[in-house]
Amino acid sequence: MGKRDKKQRHQPRRAAFHYTEEDEEGVGDGHYEGHSASKHTLSGEEEEEEEEEEEEEVVDGKEEADEYPSNDLPSKFLLYQQSVQSPKGDISYLQKFFLMYVGGRLPLHLQEDFCGTALLSAEWLRTDTRRTAVGLDLDVEALNWCMENNINKVGADGYSRMSLFHGNVLQPLEAKLVKFEPQELIRKVSLTENKDNLESDEVESTLAEGSSSSNDEKYLRNHLLPARDIVCAFNYSCCCLHQRSELVLYFKHALDALSKKGGIFVMDLYGGTSSECKLRLQRRFSNFTYVWEQAEFDIIERKTRISLHFHLQKQQKKIRHAFSYSWRLWSLPEIKDCLEEAGFQSVHFWLRKMQDSRDIRKTEGFGVGRDIKYEEIKHFQQQDSWNAYISCGGSGGGRGGGERDGGEGGGERGGEEGGGGDGRGGGGGGGDGGGGGRVGCEGGGGVIFKN
Repeated sequence: MGKRDKKQRHQPRRAAFHYTEEDEEGVGDGHYEGHSASKHTLSGEEEEEEEEEEEEEVVDGKEEADEYPSNDLPSKFLLYQQSVQSPKGDISYLQKFFLMYVGGRLPLHLQEDFCGTALLSAEWLRTDTRRTAVGLDLDVEALNWCMENNINKVGADGYSRMSLFHGNVLQPLEAKLVKFEPQELIRKVSLTENKDNLESDEVESTLAEGSSSSNDEKYLRNHLLPARDIVCAFNYSCCCLHQRSELVLYFKHALDALSKKGGIFVMDLYGGTSSECKLRLQRRFSNFTYVWEQAEFDIIERKTRISLHFHLQKQQKKIRHAFSYSWRLWSLPEIKDCLEEAGFQSVHFWLRKMQDSRDIRKTEGFGVGRDIKYEEIKHFQQQDSWNAYISCGGSGGGRGGGERDGGEGGGERGGEEGGGGDGRGGGGGGGDGGGGGRVGCEGGGGVIFKN
């Protein structure tokens, strides 16, 4: 990462996805990718060995020390994207749901709430130059990282087709547009196209210092945007909302953002008996190991704390608590009731049974279970672990100030475009980088063991 990232790491910050005072005790952001087939359950003896190893080379995800130069450790946002997220699979299902439940045109305008590094939005833009994306998140660091590392890979027009807003999903109209100087954007695109220059020249980003003028701030409420065809909240980001009133309010804002011509809201959720107990899982990749740690589960408040760690083989270091989340695990009936109270109609559940966590001792990468598809169901027996997409339709408009209907792409219908998906298993936790920030749970949307 560049100088800006190194400087920002020394600035303490709270988890971006916490909305209430009691939640602000958390550390950073983190996502749970639905206990999927790619988990590794550690025995008590193995856990003790892990704890002993962690006493040696440990880097705190919240604040990394000066002794580790910025080019020594990979960005936690990048690690999150590589280990947690599968944007192509998500987009495949988004298209499928839209064509099934709305139809009549292709979806072109996406809003990614709790977007983090907005990897999903960036991937959305890549496949059709008519597409636009709106990202909303509480973590400005994750949003800036997106501008420097994700949108620039879409191409020069990516900056004009994506609008990133820094703010709370519960008060979206007050979110501020993340802006960048044109000369800085040109420089970033130029550097991306010339890898040699990128490696040899040190360019100090001005993004952290705020290249936008405080006197010329734009807010979502007065920013002209196409009405969205799809609004999504992935990586189990809605679990960051602990109160029913907050959940209903968020769903109302999502509904308001949708096109009057018809649109869909899609979120993900995880559950199962293994989601309500202490759990430690890991997934090994070629250069690092991703660890999902789930604390004890409070059955009264239905809350747990999730932490994501990364063990770096090459550097022989560990980034502990790269992302941490305080989650309330909502049930499917609760979600359905809140969606209907907010004004949505026709709530659809698409579920996928995950492999039993007790049977999975070790996994490598994303190989296991990727061929398992989601199916629309009306009844589903409890399992050790499951993941779900929840899709519902509604016509928005009304309160989403500054919005206009975007009618491009009308008249086209699809069947093939949305089919199948990438066999992604499970939801994610949206955290810092992915997620999430979420509003997202900082950064990058995605949950730990989805695939």
